[in-house]
Amino acid sequence: MSAMLDHVVAQVLALQVRLLACRERLAADTDSEALHDLRTTLRRLRSLLRPLRGLPGVEQLEEAASSLGTLTTPLRDREVLAAELLGRGYTGAGQRRLEGRGRTFASVAASPQLTKVLAIVDAFPLFLRAAGREGLVKSLDKRIDKRLVKQWRKLHHALQDPAHHRHRLRLLIKRARYGDEAYPQLDHAGNKLQRLLKKAQGDLGDWHDRLQWLLQVRDHADLAPCKVAWERELHEAERQSDVTLDALQQALARRQPDK
Repeated sequence: MSAMLDHVVAQVLALQVRLLACRERLAADTDSEALHDLRTTLRRLRSLLRPLRGLPGVEQLEEAASSLGTLTTPLRDREVLAAELLGRGYTGAGQRRLEGRGRTFASVAASPQLTKVLAIVDAFPLFLRAAGREGLVKSLDKRIDKRLVKQWRKLHHALQDPAHHRHRLRLLIKRARYGDEAYPQLDHAGNKLQRLLKKAQGDLGDWHDRLQWLLQVRDHADLAPCKVAWERELHEAERQSDVTLDALQQALARRQPDK
């Protein structure tokens, strides 16, 4: 069996342990970060899977992970907004968005979406080992490397587009960052580039949050007191993200063409 296949199996098992731990934390409502950690683990799983498309079980696991992500996105968005409101001193507005958190967490822990992800993850290493025995993973490292290179090229081309959309760039940056973390042995990003990716993701995340919150102001009167501050912060996030994205584009331009 290839070293790369061993690496993928080890990563899947590690992520399985984290998913199970998140499920138990959600079921017992032990802490406020359980949902966030579940989504982060899910993102790492999807980043591991993306270059493996075509292998047995990958499509089914990707679909299950996507479904769980869709379920949890609005729940996490509400948590982030609640934290923002509490941080600004709007206790009532923040607490209203946290009402029923225990029930919400428990519903995610018992959801068909999470149950399905865990069931497929449990069998996935067997699928991978069987694919290895059948010769379906020959030159797996080269196959993964080629697909990661494609992700980096997409990001670089998007950064060069003067009409780039920040939301699409945010998604491409996440894919490049977490793809590199899933397969560090392929050495697509050094520490400096990883720091730039993280900074760009954070800047664009700040922009995205304010944009979404401002869209909600029209329908939720208790958000109105934050409108002016969010508008100011939105413009600042746009300015800051432009600076970081320019630095990221320059860093990518200095990389080797095949990397």
